[in-house]
Amino acid sequence: MTQDTSEADPLTSGSAADSVPVAAGCPVTSGGYDSVPQPLGPDSLTWKYFGQWTGLFQGPWAGSMQNMHPQLGAAVKDHSIFFMERMPRLLRSIYPIGGVVFDGDRAPKTGAQVRDYHIGLTGVDDQGRRYSALNPDVFYWAHATFFKSTLLAAERFHGGLTEDQRRQLFDEHVTWYRMYGMSMRPVPKTWEDFQEYWDHMCTNVLENNWATREVLDLSTMPKHPSLEWVPDWLWKQNLKVMQRFLLFMTVGLYDPPIRELMGFTWSPRQEWLHRRVGNMLHLATRLLPDRVTMHPRKRSAMDRAFGRLPADAPLVETPARNLPPVEYRDNPHYYSPKV
Repeated sequence: MTQDTSEADPLTSGSAADSVPVAAGCPVTSGGYDSVPQPLGPDSLTWKYFGQWTGLFQGPWAGSMQNMHPQLGAAVKDHSIFFMERMPRLLRSIYPIGGVVFDGDRAPKTGAQVRDYHIGLTGVDDQGRRYSALNPDVFYWAHATFFKSTLLAAERFHGGLTEDQRRQLFDEHVTWYRMYGMSMRPVPKTWEDFQEYWDHMCTNVLENNWATREVLDLSTMPKHPSLEWVPDWLWKQNLKVMQRFLLFMTVGLYDPPIRELMGFTWSPRQEWLHRRVGNMLHLATRLLPDRVTMHPRKRSAMDRAFGRLPADAPLVETPARNLPPVEYRDNPHYYSPKV
């Protein structure tokens, strides 16, 4: 897909920056919404498939796919503390990210908060290319992985989708993205355009970089604060099992060009086994009560939508055990509610 360069790029304007190469995904553009967008509701397919605990099985897939973007990977390497506290960061991030879908009339405010965590995350990567976390192409790429993960969850863990449902989810992901108040320029116009965009990114833009490889390497993952009681030797054994299983789940969800990029092979037998695991997860979610399978932010949204809670009930925030380290809790780049 070609890039629209008709709008001014604050990263590239001015003679001092003219000689600096730019990572794939520029330019930055202005945009956003002129009026507050209408949020998604419980009648949407996104509410049905997003916000399920089974999404944790896609965590390394989503993190690695996001980090493969040259600018996003560089921003994570230079600015993120994710690798210091992987589990708390993952578990707390689901709250505001899910809130952009589930917070109803408050969703645009949640989206703006998520967007603004990225203000000032700029720099130059190891190859001398400039990056910005608020570059619309970079920001949309992260959102595209959320949409793709919703499709994959429905296809692999929830029984599959019809073509009409895929198109509906595409339309809903556009509505979802409007909650951030970002430029809509990078957003594909149709479902067919999105498929071309995704193939283009996987084939021509994404990179095998440090941040991606670190996401896939669980060998040094610290314990969650709630698991400090687990002996170190047992935690190391647990990481070995998690590494094998989650890498298997992740590689099975990769597009073929991504497997090649990252140096993985995939056999028909592995594909068969991966789909059987997905079938078992689907069966498990059907046997469990719906509320058990939902993330708390989604569960409370359902309660508000169907009158079990007041419409203006406080939003559910992450518990204290998932907060960032104390020294980072007043940093505007981090979601750190007072809990």
